[in-house]
Order: sequence, then structure tokens, then C-alpha cells
Amino acid sequence: MKATLRHCAQALFFVMALISASTALAERQPLDRVIAIVNDDVILQSELDARVSTIVSRLNAQGTRLPPSDILHERVLEQLITDSIQLQMANRVGMRISDNELNDTLQNIAARNNMTLAQFEMQLSLEGMSYRAAREQIRREMLLSRVQQRNVDNRVRVTNREVQNFLAASTARGDTGIEYQLAHILIAVDDFNNQAEVDAAQEKANSLLKMIRSGSDFQSLAVAESDASNALEGGVMEWRPENQLPSLVSDVAPKLAEGEASEVLRSGSGFHIITVLDKRGGDQKLVEQSRVRHILIRPTETVSDAEAEARIEALVQRIKNGESFAALAKEYSDDPVSGSDGGNLGWIGGGEMVPAFETAMNEAAVGELKGPFRSRFGWHILEVQERRNKDIGGEVKEAEARQALYRRKFEVELQNWLREIRDEAYVDFKNETKGESETS
Repeated sequence: MKATLRHCAQALFFVMALISASTALAERQPLDRVIAIVNDDVILQSELDARVSTIVSRLNAQGTRLPPSDILHERVLEQLITDSIQLQMANRVGMRISDNELNDTLQNIAARNNMTLAQFEMQLSLEGMSYRAAREQIRREMLLSRVQQRNVDNRVRVTNREVQNFLAASTARGDTGIEYQLAHILIAVDDFNNQAEVDAAQEKANSLLKMIRSGSDFQSLAVAESDASNALEGGVMEWRPENQLPSLVSDVAPKLAEGEASEVLRSGSGFHIITVLDKRGGDQKLVEQSRVRHILIRPTETVSDAEAEARIEALVQRIKNGESFAALAKEYSDDPVSGSDGGNLGWIGGGEMVPAFETAMNEAAVGELKGPFRSRFGWHILEVQERRNKDIGGEVKEAEARQALYRRKFEVELQNWLREIRDEAYVDFKNETKGESETS
């Protein structure tokens, strides 16, 4: 449960750019055509144009130089193909994002932009944008994140020995608590047994590094050349504390000045270049912890999301009618570890749980029954039994270490999985200009 949800919707500007681009295209494009068949789905020209317009708007706002139009269209089309494959996987297993969960996410997005939900909707309206369309795009991003978590989570294992080694290495390095925002370029290698492919990828990475050190913009090159999943965001990664940096760069990033590019780094996925965009922080503070118990009902192949929600609703009523929370957790919770202990999760600090759980936990008063609410794991109810402020100690550091290791491994496995599903998919490109199709 201690993992971070992929961004559901990154910023207010992103939503506005997306909807305005879609609206403008709808006004000026009366005709449409299929440009690719992806398994049982199709991608339309209007979808590609809308996504390109969104990305162009975002890159212009960031001051990032655009790659050539043909390269940008090719990369965006590949992103749409990968999204389509994942959404079809979600549809096959009946995966859904409920309106309640979507509303909670929208409220969080509004709050991060210092708005109420009503103000957020009004702002979209003032910009001539559709709130309904914004909701559906955010729902789509949440669904993609859930598909990835479902399929990649079981590939990731973090052992106690790894956690202890991580903590020992962190102590030896004298980690400062400084947070970093990095940008990243990946030149992928599919087969390291193919020396020609390896040499070509390394030569390309060396060439890009030379261009960066000669003054070329890092983010612009990431958009045009990187094979990483965040290439169209300029390769920009979210803020990370030093002890949660990817293992490949954990010893490299602290030695880089802001704006300085690393040497070319090699991993099992290819060749990498990173740069430090910004640094902040350094002082650790007291943390608020909550002692929490919960009950989880998890949708499965045989239990639909609606059925799971109905079961958790029934448990809420039984608790409100006086039945024991602990007894119901032992009998019904699909979290076997906490369920066997009456739902107890122990003391939890900020950043240890997935966002939906942490939001509910923070909103709950001590002794209040909170829920039902949905996380990527399923439907929950929780009760905060006690709160305290505590200096960050061994227990919290161990949880942070486990989370950092999980995130490192998850990102590697996510890239591997995305490459696998793309390779296995049937994709037929419709090339009207040539009057022929290309299949991959």
C-alpha cells in the first residue's frame, strides 16, 4: 500500500490546455479518420491533433523548444497507442473509476491550486472550457495509473535486508534531506546481446550529451529524443528527497550543480543522461502520526467494483449499529496482515500511504469512522484512534527506505512492462498518403 500513485492530473494549466485544445479542434475539424488500429480499438486523427495541441501548449508555457512536427506527432501517436492498450486491459477486467473517487481527486486538484471545487469549475468556464471533459480526462489518467499498479505491483519485492542495506548506505553518505527535481533522457536498448544496437544507442547518448554541454536545451532534447515515458513532459521528474532518488543517480545527482548534465549512465534499460533542475529543503521536521485501523474490500476477477463498494457500505452500517470494528476486520478485510490484527496499521506518518488513504486519514477526527473511499487497492473504511507528533526516528526512516526502494523498482518494472505490452499488441498504422498500411 506504501506506494505513490502515478500523477492523475498534474496541474490546472494542463487541464485547461487539454480542454481548450480539444474544443478548438472540434470547431475546426468537421471530418475525422482512423490513423491506427490498436488491438480492438482505433485512434482517430482528431485524438492525435488534440493531444499534440495540449503538449505544444504545455511546452510553450514551459519555454521548451519544440521538436520537429513529424517527430512530435510520431511520439504522441506512440503515447496514444500505449494508453489505448492499457485502457483496453482495464475494460476487459471491468476496472472503473467511480464518480465519488473522481470527485475526491478533483477536490484535491482544486486545493493544490488554492481553489474550491466550485472555483475550479468556474475558472474552467471562464476559459471557455468544459468541466465535464476535464473530469473525463482526469478519470482516464486515474484509470491508466490503476492498470499500471495492478500489473506491475506483483513484479516488485522489497526485502528486509535491502531496507537495512539502504539505511546503512544512507547513513554512510550522510544524507542531508535535500530534495531534487531532475530531468532525464533515456536512449533505450531492447537487446544488450546485439552489440550493434548497444553501440548505436551509446553513440546517440554521447552525441546528445555533447549537444547539451554545447548549450542545447535539455528538456527540448528530451521531448525530441528520449525513449522514457515522461519524454513529452521534457523528461521532468517529480520532486524527490535524496534518499528516494533512483538508484542509478543516487550517487550522481548530489554532486551535480543545478543545470549541469551528468555523464552518460548505463542501466538494464539503456543509456541515461540526467540534470538537476532545482534543489530545496534540507531540514527535517517533526511529523504528525496517526494510529489507524482499516478494513479493505478489494475488487477481484469475481467481485466487481460495485459489489466491493456495496460490501464495504454494509460493513459501515454494521459498525454504526454497534458491531466490533476489530471483529469485522478479522472476518472480512482483504488486507490479510492488518485484518488478522483487527485492522490495525499502527502509527502512520505523512507520505507513507497512497494519496486517497492519506487524504481520508488526515480528514478524519480521532474516533471518527471515515469512508467508504476508494484507493487503488479497493474500498476502505478507516478509524484514526490516536494522533501524536514525533521526531523522525528509526521506524519512520525504515518506512521511507522501503517506499524509496519500492519506487525505484516499480519505475524500472513499469518501463519494462510498457515495452512488453507494446511489443505484444497488434498495431496497424493507416497511411493515407501512401495509400497503404503498416503493421507492427
